Amino acid sequence: MIKHRGFPSRLPSSDFQFTIRRPNKKGATPLKARERYADRRFADRRADEHFMWALWTCFGEEPFERGNLDAGRLNWLMGREVEEAEKPFDPVSYEALLKINVPRAMVSFPEVFEEDYEGSA
Repeated sequence: MIKHRGFPSRLPSSDFQFTIRRPNKKGATPLKARERYADRRFADRRADEHFMWALWTCFGEEPFERGNLDAGRLNWLMGREVEEAEKPFDPVSYEALLKINVPRAMVSFPEVFEEDYEGSA
């Protein structure tokens, strides 16, 4: 399992996790799209925004390996802002390649793509 150096481990001042420390002995948690409802808490929406900022800052438009990225946080973006970058796609592999769907991400998180956005703040 690749560890993405420089990727934030969590949302500052919160319990929202962005990375995991070590691989699960039983295998990786499956990646699957989770429904985001309009009535989600502000803190959850903020965590999604900061996670997208971290993905964009670290990887940009290039495909990236799942590695130590938290499946729970990825699942909120899967199938929309983050999508499969390879066929066939193995949702339970730490080596699975993903990519940001930039047009969709720009609509969902316009603040992230502004020049003066400070995601770590």
